[in-house]
Amino acid sequence: MKLSCHTVSSISSTKQIPDYVEKQDALRAKGVQEVIILAVHDGAVMMNWAKSQRTALTMLTFLGDPHSTLTRALDLELTHPGPVDVLGPGRCKRFAMHVVNGEIKAVNVSESENDPAGGNDPSASLADGIMATMK
Repeated sequence: MKLSCHTVSSISSTKQIPDYVEKQDALRAKGVQEVIILAVHDGAVMMNWAKSQRTALTMLTFLGDPHSTLTRALDLELTHPGPVDVLGPGRCKRFAMHVVNGEIKAVNVSESENDPAGGNDPSASLADGIMATMK
């Protein structure tokens, strides 16, 4: 069982990634073997981000989607004009996805009309948010 979550901005470094690191035992108890952090960046950026977050001995793996290929295939591209004006096109929504043997079991997206990038309330894409969808 794998869990993927997209992260973007300082919220990711201060809230989302530390939350997944802190809740590794609870995730393992739910059967999660790996948490994949996906972002629209290249591999070098993702490797340095993982290093800066000190995730070397954790269940977190950082993967880049530099051309938004996976982001678009999952229909998780952030298209709201507010964040797109700031971040540029092709960015990924803030999400958590529960995947078992290649089958998507749940997708939680942190977004609302007043918070299209999910930065003010990322709770849906935090560890507790996605664990609540796991049976």
